[in-house]
Amino acid sequence: MSSIGIIGSGAWGTALAMAAHRAGNEVLIYARETHVVDAINRTFENTTFLPNISLDPNIKATSKLRDLSGSSIILLVPPAQFMRPTCENLSEFCPNGTPLIICSKGIEEESGALMSEVVSEALPGMPIAILSGPTFAQEVAKNLPAALTLSCDDETLAKVLLETLSSRFFRIYRSRDIIGPQIGGAVKNVLAIACGIIDGKQLGSNSKAAIMTRGLAEITRLGVSKGAKAETLFGLSGLGDLTLTCNDIKSRNFSLGVELGKGRELSKIIDERDSVAEGVYTASSVISLAKKLNVDLPICSAVNDVLNHSLSINKAINTLLNRPLKAEIL
Repeated sequence: MSSIGIIGSGAWGTALAMAAHRAGNEVLIYARETHVVDAINRTFENTTFLPNISLDPNIKATSKLRDLSGSSIILLVPPAQFMRPTCENLSEFCPNGTPLIICSKGIEEESGALMSEVVSEALPGMPIAILSGPTFAQEVAKNLPAALTLSCDDETLAKVLLETLSSRFFRIYRSRDIIGPQIGGAVKNVLAIACGIIDGKQLGSNSKAAIMTRGLAEITRLGVSKGAKAETLFGLSGLGDLTLTCNDIKSRNFSLGVELGKGRELSKIIDERDSVAEGVYTASSVISLAKKLNVDLPICSAVNDVLNHSLSINKAINTLLNRPLKAEIL
C-alpha cells in the first residue's frame, strides 16, 4: 500500500482520490477551502465540486500542505494557473525524490510554460510524470471504465506508478512522451469551446466534425514543434481526450462554448460556475506558444479572439471559412 497525497479538491482531484483508493492506497486530499475539507471528513462527500457522489470514509482531507509530507506519491491537480504557487508552497514540505504526477491540463498564461516546466522550476530535481486521457470526473468517481496514459521518462518509475494507481476499471497505459499529453490536454480545451459554440449556434454535425479534425491537426503541429511524438497525439491523451471533450455537455469547456454560441456573455457564464473551464485561460497561452514556435493555429486563434479580443463569433466563423484553399496537411 502506498500513501497518495492529492493537491486539488475539485471534481477531478476528488475522482482521482477515489480511483487511487480503489487501487489499494491510503489517500489524503489537500483543499484550500475549509468547508470542502469539513464536508469530505464529516459527510464523506465533496458537496461543492463533486456533489451526490459518496466517498469512502477512509479518504481523508486536510487544509494543511504539511500533512502531505509523508506521501509516497503526490498527484498535482490544481487549476493550471495555480500550479506554480501551489508547488512553491509545497516545496517546504515535499521530501526530495517524491514522485509528482501532474494531472492538470493547461499552459501557464504569463510564461507560456507547460505544467512540467512549471513544476520543474518550482520543485527542481523532483521526478515528474503526466497523467492524462479521456476522462470525466463523475464517470471515474462512479467506477465506470476509463483508460488513460501515464507519461514518464523514467521507465522503471513509470511501471511502479502504473502498478500503484491502476485498477480493474481504471486502466493506465505507459508512455515516455512528456510533451505530447500536455499539448493534447491543453489545446483540446480550446477546441472544445469551438465545438460548443457550433452546437450553441446549431451549425450542425458536419462543421463540428471539421473543427475536431482540423483541430487535431493544430494539436499535432504544435506538439511536434514543441518536441512531442506525433503518434502520442493520435492516442488517448490526444485524439481520445479531444473526442470526449468536444462531444459531451459534461465537458466544462464544451458547455461554456454552447452558452457562448447561444449569445450569452462570457463573464456571466463564468460567474455562474464553481468549476474552472481551463480553455478560457489557456487560449491566449496556446497562441503565445504557437507564435514562439512559428506554428499556425487558425481555429485556436479564432477562439482566442472571441474570448480575449472581443471578436464576434460570426466574424470569427467568417474568417475561418474565408481562409485560402489549400491541400489537407497536418
